[in-house]
Amino acid sequence: MRRERHRKSAWATGHRRKLALAALLLLAFAPLGLLQRHGNEHQEGEPVRAHPHSFDVHKAVEATQRFLSGQLLQAAGAQRQTNVGKLDFANRLRIPPLLSPRRDNSGRSVFDLTLRSGTSRFFSGTSTETWGVNGSYLGPTLRATRGDRVLIHVTNQLPETTTMHWHRMHLPAVADGGPHQPIEPGTSWSPTWTISQPAATLWYHPHPHGETADHVYRGVAGLFILDDAQTARLALPARYGLDDIPLIIQDKRFQADGSLDLALHGISPTGRLGDTILINGTANPHLDVTHQRIRFRLLNASDARIYNIGFVDHRRFDLIATDGGLLEAPRVLTRIQLSPGERAEIVATFEPGEDVVLRSFPPALGTNFVLDRLTGGDDSFDLIQIRAARTLARSPRVPQRLAAQTPVLASVATRTRHFELDDELRINGHQMDMNRIDEVIAADSTEMWEVRNASPLPHNFHIHGVSFQIIEYAGGLPPAGLTGPKDTVYVPPDETVHLLVRFGDYADPAHPYMFHCHLLQHEDHGMMGQFVVVKPSQAGAMPSEHQAGATPHEHHGDHLHH
Repeated sequence: MRRERHRKSAWATGHRRKLALAALLLLAFAPLGLLQRHGNEHQEGEPVRAHPHSFDVHKAVEATQRFLSGQLLQAAGAQRQTNVGKLDFANRLRIPPLLSPRRDNSGRSVFDLTLRSGTSRFFSGTSTETWGVNGSYLGPTLRATRGDRVLIHVTNQLPETTTMHWHRMHLPAVADGGPHQPIEPGTSWSPTWTISQPAATLWYHPHPHGETADHVYRGVAGLFILDDAQTARLALPARYGLDDIPLIIQDKRFQADGSLDLALHGISPTGRLGDTILINGTANPHLDVTHQRIRFRLLNASDARIYNIGFVDHRRFDLIATDGGLLEAPRVLTRIQLSPGERAEIVATFEPGEDVVLRSFPPALGTNFVLDRLTGGDDSFDLIQIRAARTLARSPRVPQRLAAQTPVLASVATRTRHFELDDELRINGHQMDMNRIDEVIAADSTEMWEVRNASPLPHNFHIHGVSFQIIEYAGGLPPAGLTGPKDTVYVPPDETVHLLVRFGDYADPAHPYMFHCHLLQHEDHGMMGQFVVVKPSQAGAMPSEHQAGATPHEHHGDHLHH
């Protein structure tokens, strides 16, 4: 653990050095206009006039600055990362198995999860020490239906204390699996709750304070799919592993002997950026499909990398769901951008006998040229090759009506809260303090949260236990990919997003939920805060400190079972 603390302290020091390097590069080229954000070289609405045969000094200067900056960045080790043209897609995609629950005497669906270390083979001839759930890497897919009562036994056989967080689940704070619900090695934690939210693709992952990035990077993560009666009636691909395919996207860096490179080296100020893509724990993957339309459940489970996902032939697909569930109607897109923690469900159509690659194109981060290079904005990766059989079973068209959504107007918000993200990895000037409550919120209330990225760095923002609606994004309406129910959103540098947040009915002044940047290295270094949901009559009393409650093994309330 001392080595771990030293490594993380070194990363924090390195983070400041990376920002200093970026600042020096920016200062060096500020006279040439490099301080402009990438992709915004001209003022909106201002025409660019030039004689077709004239020498454009601005373009010449831009080319010069990019060349010189590129040389300096490359010398500093900040090279573009790509695998495009380097893969043969030789490995069949692994599909995480569905974990069938058993029923206890009270009718609950009981799942048993064991966190353990093991060895995985990602490449021929080498093995890698990894962590996983009920196996050596990643975990099984859990599945439950709205109205089910679930009980999940989580046993920790890892060498470190961890937690298990149910990302986007509406449940009591004491069962949320955040840093206040630690599971020590050799012990178990058994939260129970009722599924009371619409169908959606959720996921589970560790959330120990200061260690989340390492635990997820080593392999502890899995999907949690929720179903409901309304979705079951829709003519959507729904046969798991056949025409309903999970794609858990992660980037890794491996050492020569095949081991995971856990070092926080490099000059990225956002955390680990790997040069190898794993999909469901499969390197260099392909997927054989036998149906005309395939539903892909996309999850960005990376520490820091942001993906801009589409097919290499730019074919259109239907976006049918975002983090919190189905859209009212499908949106036709050619790209969907996902920052860490975000999910999307898309339906793509294939022709018999064709092969097509799903790729991550350079993401639109809204940073400048230098930080684009440092944070993965110039990187592109082939993710997986889809191989269609010579004969495909026909699939119905995607329904034009999906989930009925009750319109929620911004005027119903009873309060507006402001959150500022900065380059010191703070929210509203504070770093995470386990003994401080930052916000107290009334149960069954609706609020407007205005989240501003006041730094030049990429950040995103995740709120535990809720879905939100994006009302305004970077000064305008949200783009098509952000129009559904969300729990995590990318916040570009120097921009603000307005989130309409509906809080549920679980009131508990003693146990907090979290809000944080979901770039995991940022979260681990303090870019996180805490809120409690209380009865409306208690909302006016703001406690100055929160003393963490008893350990999970000491609780004997309705939401923990031992």
